[in-house]
Amino acid sequence: MSAPLLWYFADPMCSWCWGFSPVIENIRAAYHDRLKIALVLGGLRPGETTPMTAAARDDILHHWHQVHERTGQPFRFDNALPDGFVYNTEPASRAVVTAGGLDPAKIFALFKAIQTAFYAEGRDVTQPAVLAELATEIGIDATAFLQAFDSDTARAKTQAHFMQSRKAGVRGFPALILQRGEQIDRVVDGCLPLDTVRAELDRLLLRPS
Repeated sequence: MSAPLLWYFADPMCSWCWGFSPVIENIRAAYHDRLKIALVLGGLRPGETTPMTAAARDDILHHWHQVHERTGQPFRFDNALPDGFVYNTEPASRAVVTAGGLDPAKIFALFKAIQTAFYAEGRDVTQPAVLAELATEIGIDATAFLQAFDSDTARAKTQAHFMQSRKAGVRGFPALILQRGEQIDRVVDGCLPLDTVRAELDRLLLRPS
């Protein structure tokens, strides 16, 4: 029987996923010899074209403060989400998909690099040039990245990720689903503490499939 597969549904521009980052990193390190872990880009706000309103900005920053207070993850609040910012999460997700096509081993590295750039450094990760720079920082050639990023293939693969998330019934991020053969179990929904996640994951792994 193949190894269990843990599906991680997340979005690089989801603040609670940023809060969950230390947890998923711990899970990947602690369980790497017991299961495979696959990242699915969920699609938080794909295709958004309208600049944020002041009210929307205030609402999002309120969530960012909540995430910071609960998890301790760093945020740059000064000049965050400036006037005219379009909160379109598709390019950042497509960048991660592109990295996976060029080097599958660097999917999680680029995902975290985008999160760090957006939340802790205040960089505009909706821009291809910024995404290419982040890809370069983890060892991906910028020219190859930009060519693949701006392809119909990358766009289609990204939409397939969004579709997989919807078909799995995921309505919020982060979410973890454990698959063992035909057995599908929801591990957690939301940004929960490491001990809670590990306890539930251990329970499911020990349960007969």
